[in-house]
Amino acid sequence: MTEEALLAMARELRRRTNADALCLAGGVALNARANRRLAVESGFSRVYVQPAASDAGGALGAALLGSLAEGDRRPPPMTRTDLGVEVDADTVIELARRLGIRCRRVDDVAATVAELVTRDCVVGLARGRSEWGPRALGFRSLLALPRDAEMRERINRVVKRREPFRSPAPAVLAPVTERWFEAVSDDLTPFMTTVAPIRGERADELAAVRHVDGTARLQTVADDSSPTLAAILRETERRTGVPVLLNTSLNGPGEPMVATAEDAVVFFLGHPVDAMIAGDVLLEREASQ
Repeated sequence: MTEEALLAMARELRRRTNADALCLAGGVALNARANRRLAVESGFSRVYVQPAASDAGGALGAALLGSLAEGDRRPPPMTRTDLGVEVDADTVIELARRLGIRCRRVDDVAATVAELVTRDCVVGLARGRSEWGPRALGFRSLLALPRDAEMRERINRVVKRREPFRSPAPAVLAPVTERWFEAVSDDLTPFMTTVAPIRGERADELAAVRHVDGTARLQTVADDSSPTLAAILRETERRTGVPVLLNTSLNGPGEPMVATAEDAVVFFLGHPVDAMIAGDVLLEREASQ
């Protein structure tokens, strides 16, 4: 019913305005299935959803409105969400050593993460500034290989402690999206605000991120929007032949997403992930050796 109501309103807007593009905000705009239908069926050639489309996005809207009221130029379109706080690597090392956590700095984050996930490890990634909005887009993410449905069960049951029907998202390198999904990279896919059917011949390779209807809430990744995750995907593809990773948010049930160095260390202590990259620091357990 929600999808039908949104489609009816969008089609009427298109009829009245003859506009070519539709922009959405508000919590309902985070309905990825509805957004897919709007993009395909509404008549608009482009559909854009503000990535912090819940009530939290109001703060960003107020800041932009205030800036325009002061005479500033309208900013360019929002293409990335890392507007939050940085992870301080020195703080991570200090806390880890005080708490007896095995830690070391790494020179190549992408190679380190790719090596861990290819050993079926679940890896936390807290690097750069935190995301603004509810989606983990490669700055505060849990990463794993997407091929095994048991990995989804492990993350849902043991790490996230949530309902078993919830499917983590696939992050895919933007230029090869069409090889894996019946979709192209568009205004919705970088922010994980739409779904797309997985190509039938790829279904077994993406079992951990596949919904029961054969779709997935995909995220397309490019160097200019999520450079660390893009590098990790390229390195993972080099090792496995698959440029896709399971990506879900770096938080537990009822918890906010990890933001600071302290948050990252606390998450590692309180959740059974195999390893964590916080800044350029690797936190490890014995099992990941």
